[in-house]
Formats: sequence, structure tokens, C-alpha cells
Amino acid sequence: MTTFDAVEPQTQRTHRLRTTQVKIKFVTNTTKESKHVLHERLKKIGFSIDNEEIFTSLTAARQLIDKRNLRPLMLIADAAKEDFSGVCCENENSVLVGLAPEHFNYECLTTAFRLLLDGAPLIAIHKARYYKRGDGLALGPGAFVSGLEYSSGCKAEVVGKPEAAFFHSALQDLGCTPDQAVMIGDDMHDDVCGAMKAGLAGILVKTGKYRLGDEGQAEPSPSYVAEDFPQAVDFIINNLLQSQ
Repeated sequence: MTTFDAVEPQTQRTHRLRTTQVKIKFVTNTTKESKHVLHERLKKIGFSIDNEEIFTSLTAARQLIDKRNLRPLMLIADAAKEDFSGVCCENENSVLVGLAPEHFNYECLTTAFRLLLDGAPLIAIHKARYYKRGDGLALGPGAFVSGLEYSSGCKAEVVGKPEAAFFHSALQDLGCTPDQAVMIGDDMHDDVCGAMKAGLAGILVKTGKYRLGDEGQAEPSPSYVAEDFPQAVDFIINNLLQSQ
């Protein structure tokens, strides 16, 4: 099965959603690449999507940095730094952590630790426990953020999923309220529970990073559990939209 073969049913269902006039937002915690690179990758595999339809945790982090005039030590993937173009990183007064395997070494983490001891705020783009790689599940940035919290005695401010502010910011662009929105995701904690606690409905799909039994591991329970994205879209169209 080719990559496009696997994605084609999803692009078809996305098109079907658009025909119902439902507004779509692609929200993601990915910090391994910039929004521009992500957009190009999605288009390459067949998605018809505008750049404005993507809202990432990197976007939320950049908004926070600009608002507070922060000069962060950035522990993020080099491929994601495009989204922080123009941000001053001299004489750092904060620590920004995303997924950064190339920077999660003793010296980089010690530099971050010392800044935190001096009072710098710790900004976590997200605290995912793990993520899906080509060779299986891999350790996410959450462990490193928690380690810095433990050693420095500070508390990280999280800007991505599952924070309610992340979902609400994404909805502002759509002009709708949480009770009018549905989140589809493969992460029970960050996608589904986070969205539902923010007032959205939440659909868990058994693909990607999903693991058997995830739907029973957290509260609240999903609004619906689907085998995959196409089934989730069919449920929305045939049940949620029909009831309006």
C-alpha cells in the first residue's frame, strides 16, 4: 500500500465534509516541522487545504512569545524554527520546549535548567508523552518538560493541546463556539479529552498513535469511537449534522 493509497479515503472524506459547508481546521501539536513545510507535505499527499486552515501549537507559541516580548532559548527541531523567524534569541529570558531530539542532550538541558533557576518562564509547546515515528512510538517532549519542572521547581505553561486556550484560539478563526465543533483525533488525552474539556465534542479514531483500550483510559469518554477518519466523518454527517 502506498502513502497516497492510505491517505486517499481521508482526502475524499475531507472533500465530502466541504460539500456540507462545514468549516474545517487542521489542528496539530507537531513541532518537528514548520507550518509551511507541513502544508506542503499535506498538499503533496493529496489534501486540498489552505495554509489558513492549519493551526499548530507552534503558531500558539509564537503568538505568546510576541505578546510577552520573550527572548527564548529554543529547544525545538531545527525544521520548525522557520515559524519563529525574527524572534530575538540573544540574552535569553525564557525557555521554549518542543520536540527536539537533536537538542535533548545534557548540555542543552543544563543551559535551560540554569535559566529557569534564574526565574525564566518555561513554555512547553506541548507535553505529549509519545508520538508515532516510522519505526514505532517514540518518547515525546513531555518527559523532558517534566524533568525541567522537577529539577528547577518551576511549572511549565503549556500552549498546545490539550489546553483549552489552544482549541478556543483555533475556533476563533472559524467563527464558531465550542458547542458547535467536533474534534477528530488519535490521542485520547491530548485530542479527545482536551477538546471535550474545552466544550467540543470529541471523536477518537483507532489509527496513528492509538493503542488498544485508550478510550477507557481517561475521562470524559469520547463522544464516539471510530475505526478511522472516514468513519468519523460519516458519523458526523449522518448523525451530528442530521440532528441540527
